[in-house]
Amino acid sequence: MRLATWNVNSIIARLPRLLEWLEQVQPDVLCLQETKCSDDSFPSADLRHRGYAAAAHGDGRWNGVAILSRLGLDDVVEGLPGAPSFPEPDSPAEARAVTATCGPIRVSSVYVPNGREPADPHYSYKLRWLSALCDAVAGAAAGPTPFAVLGDFNVAPADDDVWDPSAFVGSTHVTEPERAALAALRDRGLHDVVPRPMKYDRPFTYWDYRAGMFHKNMGMRIDLVYGNGGLVAAVEDAYVDREARKGKGPSDHAPVVIDLKL
Repeated sequence: MRLATWNVNSIIARLPRLLEWLEQVQPDVLCLQETKCSDDSFPSADLRHRGYAAAAHGDGRWNGVAILSRLGLDDVVEGLPGAPSFPEPDSPAEARAVTATCGPIRVSSVYVPNGREPADPHYSYKLRWLSALCDAVAGAAAGPTPFAVLGDFNVAPADDDVWDPSAFVGSTHVTEPERAALAALRDRGLHDVVPRPMKYDRPFTYWDYRAGMFHKNMGMRIDLVYGNGGLVAAVEDAYVDREARKGKGPSDHAPVVIDLKL
């Protein structure tokens, strides 16, 4: 089976490209982030016409996540149990996670808060959110069912995952507390499924729109796949689909595709 994750940066704006990509790549399960779409506006009919059921969780603002599956959707959980709120403790929880069982696997599609900058309250919110994620996935990570939490983590796990570490000094996405949060996920029994880059020497998944950064390969690996032992044992291939980042009107992220022997 084929599993994938993609921050589409607005599913409505990217819908023609998404539908074309689904036809070409034929994933069985696709996790989406930054859909920027309310549940009422989600293009479920277009996706259903192509064989995909959708579990969407969004409020129409800048967040939003979804799981598309042609293997069924069972035990859907919208949101992240125990997730903190922002900006106030009593603010509504943001739409940043959705979980479902799709055939033989269970997946969580997550869009981790950006953090903005280390001095910003959004940064501490990001760390609290990652801590809640660690607790929420602990049971599935240790369980027998193949499981993956995948999506836009807004964290580069190591210096090799950014084009120039010196350009990120003092910035989010590379700080030790953020990387420690990823290490805590791995300590729960999850493993980083590192994809093939397909071009150049590192599997970046995000490139800023500005200054031709994609064409210069000035990118980051922040779209991650963390799988438990049952899932990792089934991985046959994993790659970054750079082709989806090319052309007119792409997302600033490329999909990560994982082929599983299940």
